[in-house]
Amino acid sequence: MAQYAAAQDDKAQGNVDIVLTAMRELFADKDLTAIDRYWAEPYIQHSPQMPNGLDTLRQVVPNLEGFSWEPQRIAAQGDLVFTHSIVHGWASDPVAIVDIFRLDDGRIVEHWDVVQDIVPPEESANGNAMV
Repeated sequence: MAQYAAAQDDKAQGNVDIVLTAMRELFADKDLTAIDRYWAEPYIQHSPQMPNGLDTLRQVVPNLEGFSWEPQRIAAQGDLVFTHSIVHGWASDPVAIVDIFRLDDGRIVEHWDVVQDIVPPEESANGNAMV
């Protein structure tokens, strides 16, 4: 079960709700019209695998096979929402991803991510789970 940090204010909580809804509708439901509702141009992408702009999302999402985004922790401050998730279907094996979304006027306008292969706790130096 996901552990969500309390947002510091109503705006931050509203942004968490927007990100969760946007990601569910786009990636789980594969509803490309979600891009028009929850994202806005200019969309600045910091992921090294993707160019700026929303056309990339429109092209990538329909081709994702077996994709699931499972947020485990969420924190928000002002216009930023941070998620720590287990993701299937982005790479050949499940990965841990920290996503950072910046919202402007209720729409996602900027994104950063850090992607790591998941190492089982029994194989890590500290015995702790990554996610």
